[in-house]
Amino acid sequence: MASWAALRPHDIVAVILGGGAGTRLFPLTKDRAKPAVPLAGKYRLVDIPISNCLNSELRRIFVLTQFNSSSLHRHIQDSYRFDTFSPGFVEILAAQQRTDRESWYQGTADAVRQNLLHLDDYPHRLVLILSGDQLYRMNFRALLEKHVSSGAEVTVATTPVPPTAARAFGIMQMAPDGRVTRFVEKPADPDLLASLRVDWTSAGDFDEPVDPDSLPASMGIYVFDRGVLADALHGSEADFGKHVIPKLIGSRRVYAFQHQGYWEDIGTIRSFYEANLDLCAPLPKFNFYDATAPIYTHARYLPATKIIKSRIERSIIADGCIINDAFIDHSLVGVRSRIEAGSTIRDSLVMGADYYETPDRAKPEGAPPIGIGQGAWIDRTIVDKNARIGDEVRITPEGKPAEFDGPNFYVRDSLVIIPKGAVVMSGTEI
Repeated sequence: MASWAALRPHDIVAVILGGGAGTRLFPLTKDRAKPAVPLAGKYRLVDIPISNCLNSELRRIFVLTQFNSSSLHRHIQDSYRFDTFSPGFVEILAAQQRTDRESWYQGTADAVRQNLLHLDDYPHRLVLILSGDQLYRMNFRALLEKHVSSGAEVTVATTPVPPTAARAFGIMQMAPDGRVTRFVEKPADPDLLASLRVDWTSAGDFDEPVDPDSLPASMGIYVFDRGVLADALHGSEADFGKHVIPKLIGSRRVYAFQHQGYWEDIGTIRSFYEANLDLCAPLPKFNFYDATAPIYTHARYLPATKIIKSRIERSIIADGCIINDAFIDHSLVGVRSRIEAGSTIRDSLVMGADYYETPDRAKPEGAPPIGIGQGAWIDRTIVDKNARIGDEVRITPEGKPAEFDGPNFYVRDSLVIIPKGAVVMSGTEI
């Protein structure tokens, strides 16, 4: 069999899917694409797949975008600039209407189908397809090695999930050699789940033990031989998981690649909130401190954070903040945040600001400055970028419905979200 060593850098192109409208992450996606949502105080979601590519020595990367994509475009253009003499690139392919096709992207497969002509501008043998809204670390070289050495035409990355979680995923049934024999989308019937069980002892070598009841769930990460992808997209199928992969199982060599380690699909407000707050733990599930595989992002050249007479516990504070006489517990504070005296922030995400306020910048008449005002009390809340929280403001989901739309706030998954650029006047209780 061939091996990774037989592949040259220009044999592979990576395609990152920018996602749909991101309705489950609303209002964080009200004015931005899902991959552009801030993460971990200083990153964006799209930095994860791009960094995984760069750390795997993959340098030809396409990002497919459609909804609210201006901030995502700006972030990618500002962040990923390769050497003039390097063959690498991160190229944005925005949805566009053409004479032969008037519709926008109808799904993941249709998005790639509409851009095959751009991929064909570059020589390649394999196409690596990734999602733009997942938190994980993977060495794609191992995935590509498995694809080539197994003789696969399509490889689907999977991760073990308990049967109770299988209802949210596409589940694979595999032969002992790893070939996928069946694909079931979101199975719920107990007998069906039992029929999909895998003998993990013969499924490969794992660094950590796998629960024998776990089932292999698709991660939405695929490797296609170039010709197989073109053939598979010749029809009108909209999605890879729902349509393309199940159709190919009977006619092509489709194999599974077993990924171990943390993986989170940032699909809902609750999963986004919990994934961010987990980073505040002493040993978080995802490690941003791994120097062998760094996560790249826009270099802002901000000053160090200044903390004055404050108490901070189990929290992450990003660059360029000014925190004055505040209490912050189990929270994540993003870049350029200003938190004034007497404020309390618990179990919350404060995303920070895109800029420092200066006298020459206009602001809403009578509005407080960007940041958290004096004596504010914020609990289980996501404060999006550039929000203006006045003095003595109180924000908590306590006593509110799990889903609710207010005049300048939203409640989703029993969490309060203050949207980007919102103004909350002094003395307000939410």
